[in-house]
Amino acid sequence: MTTVDIEERIRLSETRIFKAVFPSTTNHYDTLFGGTAMHLMDEVAFIAATRFTRKRVVTVSSDRIDFNRPIPAGTIIELVGHVIHVGNTSLKVLVEIFIEEMYSEIREKAITGTFTFVAIDEHKNPVKVL
Repeated sequence: MTTVDIEERIRLSETRIFKAVFPSTTNHYDTLFGGTAMHLMDEVAFIAATRFTRKRVVTVSSDRIDFNRPIPAGTIIELVGHVIHVGNTSLKVLVEIFIEEMYSEIREKAITGTFTFVAIDEHKNPVKVL
């Protein structure tokens, strides 16, 4: 597989999901629970990894998650996941969460994290990503 083919697969596997932040997902500060954000990020990363490999993948680590801005109730969030590194049996996915105010054009990045996945076969043994 050529570099151009891999770059095209990366482009096509980018995953975007939008969610509304409702009070049921917030803490006592009326901001999104950190654990809820991490759950959503892992889900988006999993989808992007699966779309890239078209194989079974499992999360092996969340390498770093930076919570730069609180995400208030009553906002819309966009989660964007894209592959940033392809190894032999593993790949890394960067996930960013952006906050959008519902009734204005204001949009800002709130959270960034990377997740590592390993491709596996039906017996849960690692297999080549490509």
